[in-house]
Order: sequence, then structure tokens, then C-alpha cells
Amino acid sequence: MKIIVPMAGRGSRLRPHSLTVPKPLIPVAGEPIVHRLVKDIVKVLNQPVEEIAFVLGDAAWFGDDVVSSLKALAASLGAKASIYRQDEPLGTGHAIMCAKDSLSGPTVIAYADTLIRADFKLDQEADSVIWVKKVDKPEAFGVVKLNDNKEIVELVEKPKFFVSDLAVIGIYYFKEVSVLKEALQFVLDNNIVNGGEYQINDGIKRMMADGKVFKTGQVEEWMDCGNKAVTVETNARMLGFLEKDGEELIASDLKIQNSKIIQPCFIGENVVLKDSTIGPNVSIGNNCTIEASTVKNSLIQNHTSIKNANLDEAMIGNHVTFNGEFSKISIGDYSVLE
Repeated sequence: MKIIVPMAGRGSRLRPHSLTVPKPLIPVAGEPIVHRLVKDIVKVLNQPVEEIAFVLGDAAWFGDDVVSSLKALAASLGAKASIYRQDEPLGTGHAIMCAKDSLSGPTVIAYADTLIRADFKLDQEADSVIWVKKVDKPEAFGVVKLNDNKEIVELVEKPKFFVSDLAVIGIYYFKEVSVLKEALQFVLDNNIVNGGEYQINDGIKRMMADGKVFKTGQVEEWMDCGNKAVTVETNARMLGFLEKDGEELIASDLKIQNSKIIQPCFIGENVVLKDSTIGPNVSIGNNCTIEASTVKNSLIQNHTSIKNANLDEAMIGNHVTFNGEFSKISIGDYSVLE
């Protein structure tokens, strides 16, 4: 089994946080989004993964540190890491084809801006499985249309009229991904574009037209990380799942003085809490200090100092100094204070 992870986009909806850190590497509940996603997929597959191929943007943005972290992730899962580059943002289908040398055999393709919780077995009779989640407002999503045999016969983007309530979440399984490779090569060769880009859906539609059988795999939880509000919400939901799973979320070297922690919370290494109340639903990265503050429903990254603050639904990046009693401030582009 292989996993292909396109993650070349910079994530403009998550600015300013994605200005310095690629969005898939922003931590949620103490671990980068893409790391959590890949680990959860491996858990669902419940079979050995021989290769994980990452499709990155240009080296100036996705540099050596990113490559090293992804290679370490793959190695921790017993897989070889392959690194490819998508130098131009030409769509989902184009991103997949940037990894064409890895497109053979049974493969999962997963876009690195979402998190899941799932427990199901892949339908071995299907040529492909598209992972979906039942949603309340299908008109806001791309959805699948099923026939009487529960096979996917059509993909419909943001339907004006009801087609189904099963939204496509951006994770796909192909029994033989080289068939998709051939379909996408046709899309590229014939310049078939939607929205000015080459899309995976156009390759999938060609496979359907050739009689390939597509089934659904339904996830229990689908958590978006597209913007600040939903990322903070996803952080809270993930913390709840991890606490229920019995994971240890607080580093043993926490220094705590006259402070209270309301679970669930993630607290990284070398953190100092003084005269503060933390939680619920707070993630704090490594090497942070929080003093005389109340923080809940928030996500704080690494090497950050918070003092005299009352934070709720906040997302704070790396190497930040924030004092709630500030009078002299320096705030860069895309920053938001509410």
C-alpha cells in the first residue's frame, strides 16, 4: 500500500499563521495536521504501508526542515518517504501527477488540510473508494450520487438541488492507481480544466465512464483546518478524542505555580504556567510561558509568552510576545485582534 499526500498550497485562508509555516505543518492538539492525518489513515488501513509520497511546493517555502520532518514521519510508520515538487498551483489532478513515479499499485490519496476519525474496512471488490461524511448542508460541498447498488455514479460540486448528503472529504483509495494516472494523463494532454486547473474529478469521471466501480467509505468525524475558526474548533474536538483514547497530553516537565488546568488540554515540553487558568480545549506548544492569564478554547504554538491576557477562541503562532496590558505594539500583515 502507498499513500500520496499533495500539500503544496500555502493556505491563504489561515493567514497570518500560514505565512511562516506551511498550513499542513501547523500543529493541532500538539501535532502537525499532516502528521495526524497520515497516522490516522495508516490506522484505518490496518496494513503495511511501503511508501508515503509527499507533493510539496517550491523549496523556498517547503525547505529542508519540512522534508526532514516528513521523512521522519514516514520512517516512524515503517515506510519510505518520497518527495516531489509542484512548482505551480495547477490543481489537484496536476499535483497528483507530480508524483507520477509513485503512481502504481494500491494507493490512498489524501489532501493535507483535513483530519478524520474513522474505523471501516476497504471494499476489496471496488476499483476505488471515495471517503465521505454525511453533512447537514450538502449544497456547500462536493457530493457523491449513488445508484441502487450503493455505487458512486457521479460527482456533483455544490448541487443546487438535492443529490445526496454524502460530502467528499478529499481522501481516496485506488486498487490500482495507475488507472487514475492514465486518466489524469489524458486530462493533462487534452488540457481539460475546471476553474483554470486540472482536477482529480476529471480523472475519476473518465474511470467511471470506463466502467470502474467506485464505493464509499464513510468516516465518523471529519474536521476541517481551512481557517482560524474551524482550526480552533478542530483542536478542541481532537483533544476530546485523544483524552477519551487515554493519551498522555501534558508533558512531564511542566512547571506550574498557582495555576489550574481544566481538561482536555495539550501542554508541550518546557512550559511554565504561573497564576493562570488554562482550559478547557487549549493546546500549548513547547517552550511557552503563560502568566497571570486565563486561556480557553485556544491554540498556542511554540516559543511564545503570554501575560495578563484573557483569551478565548484564540490562535497564536510561534515566537509571539503578548501582554494584555500592552500600549506599545508591533503587529504585522494579516494579524487580527478582536
